[in-house]
Amino acid sequence: MARFPQSGGRFKGKRPGFKQRLRKNERIRVREVRLIGPDARQIGIVPTSDALRMAKDHGLDLVEISPTARPPVCRILDFGKYKYEQSKKGKDQKPAGSKIKEVKLRVRIEQHDYMVKLRRAEQFLDKGFKVKLTLSFRGRENEHKDLGFVVINRAVADLEHIGTPDSEPRLAGRSVILIVSPLPEGKRKLKYNEPHEEAE
Repeated sequence: MARFPQSGGRFKGKRPGFKQRLRKNERIRVREVRLIGPDARQIGIVPTSDALRMAKDHGLDLVEISPTARPPVCRILDFGKYKYEQSKKGKDQKPAGSKIKEVKLRVRIEQHDYMVKLRRAEQFLDKGFKVKLTLSFRGRENEHKDLGFVVINRAVADLEHIGTPDSEPRLAGRSVILIVSPLPEGKRKLKYNEPHEEAE
């Protein structure tokens, strides 16, 4: 039979997937806090009751922004506005991996198909996505891997008006891969697409 730890039957540490909730106002139950004022200036260590009164005098909230500090760090601020800014900041910090689009090429790709792929890559780059150029070898093509590098380098040259390679093309198994990053928004130009066209 499993036994609970001795410390009042509660586990120490955070459960997997546990998300720290911000405490505010009367939910902050420590005796004193290190207080930051509404103007972002350090006030110092004060009794929690005094910090609460100061927050109410300003018509704002007392929010615990660093609960693990001793004493906890609290700030006087507009809680609704603070939550909005934090959620906005989280959206702006999406992992780069979610912004990579792949365009696949072939060694013996026909001109028409090549232009279709080129237009698609240009559309992605114009929207601010990184583009992963992937060229896979089939059968006897594996004996002429240099031809794969020729096609990839050609695509890089044809996209230089809108993107720049992150590195040199590299061989990964039976494929040549390369990541192309978009140029700064003000320097991007469309060469193979109309401005209103959408990527597939």
